[in-house]
Amino acid sequence: MSLVPSDRTFFHPPRNKHAEERDSLPSAPDVITTPCDPWPRPYYLKDGFRRVQPYHYTYNTYCKQRWRGKEVLEIFSKEFRDRPKEYYKEAIETGMVTLNGKRIPSIHSIVQNGDVISHTMHRHEPPVTGQPIGIVHEDNDFIVINKPSGIPVHPAGRYNYNSIIEILRAERGFMFNPLPCHRLDRLTSGIMFIGKHGAAAERMSEEIRGREVKKEYVARVRGEFPDGEVVCDQPILSISPILGLNRARANGKEARTVFRRLAYYPPKEKREKFDASKDVDATEDADGKGPPAPETPDDTLPNPDTTNIDLDKTPWKAYSGYSIVHCLPLTGRTHQIRVHLQFLGHPISNDPIYSNQRVFGPDLGAFDDSGDQDETIIQRLSKMGKTEEADAIAYHEEMRDDYERRKAEKLSGEVCEICDTELYSDPGVHELGIYLHALRYAKDDGNWSYETGLPKWAMPPPGCDGPMTIPKGAREKMEKKAHEVEAAVSETKRAHGIIDSDEETEQTHQRVVLEQEKRRTEKEKKKAEKKAARIIKKRARKETERLAFFERQKAGEKMGERVDRTVNGIGGKMEGGIKRGSEKLIVEEDADRVLEKKQKEKRIDGPGYVDEVLQGMGELMREDMGK
Repeated sequence: MSLVPSDRTFFHPPRNKHAEERDSLPSAPDVITTPCDPWPRPYYLKDGFRRVQPYHYTYNTYCKQRWRGKEVLEIFSKEFRDRPKEYYKEAIETGMVTLNGKRIPSIHSIVQNGDVISHTMHRHEPPVTGQPIGIVHEDNDFIVINKPSGIPVHPAGRYNYNSIIEILRAERGFMFNPLPCHRLDRLTSGIMFIGKHGAAAERMSEEIRGREVKKEYVARVRGEFPDGEVVCDQPILSISPILGLNRARANGKEARTVFRRLAYYPPKEKREKFDASKDVDATEDADGKGPPAPETPDDTLPNPDTTNIDLDKTPWKAYSGYSIVHCLPLTGRTHQIRVHLQFLGHPISNDPIYSNQRVFGPDLGAFDDSGDQDETIIQRLSKMGKTEEADAIAYHEEMRDDYERRKAEKLSGEVCEICDTELYSDPGVHELGIYLHALRYAKDDGNWSYETGLPKWAMPPPGCDGPMTIPKGAREKMEKKAHEVEAAVSETKRAHGIIDSDEETEQTHQRVVLEQEKRRTEKEKKKAEKKAARIIKKRARKETERLAFFERQKAGEKMGERVDRTVNGIGGKMEGGIKRGSEKLIVEEDADRVLEKKQKEKRIDGPGYVDEVLQGMGELMREDMGK
């Protein structure tokens, strides 16, 4: 679907058959604003970015565990960094922030477990790349896409409509519900599976979680990466979930990655200054093709003569040129490839977190697993994107130029005319993504395999020769090394009696499956028992009704016989002692008359019924005899 510039008119989703029911529902409390859901989505293209017109939106979230027992203002000021503390204070006091749908009496109110926090605001989404989402494969179950870098998969944080699933919905219709089968970092590009229905998405997710799918990535890193297969098995620990920071730590989760250098490109010797007229493009075309890799500071800076330089004092000067590295993750930890490359001393060239000299110092955190500087690193990283740019390629002041100083997302000094929110500048092209691409996903049994071409930043720069695809035999060598590593790890764990995390995960999965099957069996058993009980009860009721009918029929026959005997006896007496002339007494008619009278009075039941009939007949006889 092509995009065209849009005006500021808001549209709304089409009404369906439930629209009248929604209109009849009671209105929301005054302190709550129903989230806006404009359709078509308010996208427009400008300066190569996909942009979204600002709109009102209500965030609703349950209290997280780390929020329990804390003041509401403290939660907002520490957890949400895109607005100043003064804004959240005013929002609480004016009712834009509510607790369980009610106005919060004080900024010092305590949030408890189970509370729902709502925040209505004028939402400004950051722009993302204007590149279309590439389609690698599509069938009735899946869409295999080539995700552009810089676009989050799910709505999260500052992004909502500028996300993969919302863009796909905008392209394919309001009722289309794309279901991501796995996650891919916002800054990462490449292969991703989108399910068209729940069963397909769950099946693919199970295969990926069960380690039945092989993943391959390609990265562009600082300096000359070692030749041959390199294995990093450092455990990874989440240091700051809020900032998304992970580090190599002994007490983290086990993680293993196999790396192999595809190419090394040294810097140009005669170039002394980066030409700012040439834009650095960290993204790739949707089909993985494009012009040769642009010249960036890491390949245009002069190659340092390390013979006369003290690398202990200026270690960043040892980084010259860049390498293209083939990556095979054997586990699936968050930021695994990025953290392992940083630990090995060759971070991804434009990684805004792990390749940031301002945050990690001159050595960029190489071979650091101590955790001694974690608090300092968190404080430094928290400042990025506030008053200073999120410097993705800064190593030292002498290695930065006007282009990176000017082209970066930071507070612009302007404010929104509607909500007085401080606005950010557009991100620099080097901030739209990092040099990390999901190259290939393949089933272990060879049933399927999907692959993209190398991104343009992995292509040889002008004047250099290098691989345009994965060299023949390189993949087989990495897979062989991976098998050796996994076999050695399994043998070591067996020797020490350690349950492998993968085996533990599989055992847990099997337990869950068995428990689910057991619950399903018990549920079906209870359902069958209830059904059998209903059938037995129904049959018993019918049998009771049948027996009651026979009893009533038998009682009716006995009553008829008694009435007949009584009538016959009375008739005999009357015939012998009374002569009426022309009048005829028909006892049967009198009996019928009495019976009809009793039926009208609804007194045909009860033990005295026959006696009443006989008494009535006697009264008629006495009346007739009197005549």
